[in-house]
Amino acid sequence: MSERLLRYYEEQGLLTPRRRASGYREYDADDVDTVRGIRTLLSAGLGTATIAELLPCMADVGELPAPACPDMLPELYRERERISDAVAGLLAARAVLDRVIAATAPAVDGAPEACRVS
Repeated sequence: MSERLLRYYEEQGLLTPRRRASGYREYDADDVDTVRGIRTLLSAGLGTATIAELLPCMADVGELPAPACPDMLPELYRERERISDAVAGLLAARAVLDRVIAATAPAVDGAPEACRVS
């Protein structure tokens, strides 16, 4: 993880590392977990503003997040639906690729020139 990316997360209000007396930032295990959560949510398409609102809701209480953000529920439902749609699209694309691979692999084993990609 680059120093620049960590600074960006800090600028966006996503990460608040402790500071040493020297002014250097110090990241602990909780910060590492927070960064993992941020990266997961970013890769799912959530924006930094939404993530900043969501992070306080992700304070762990055992295995379950704390129920701290009821006002965000409508947005969270929308995001979950969008992610579900994206997953369905990816699964459909993978199924198409699986069918093409299944149909192509035997041809390649017998005659490589029969399956050229241009």
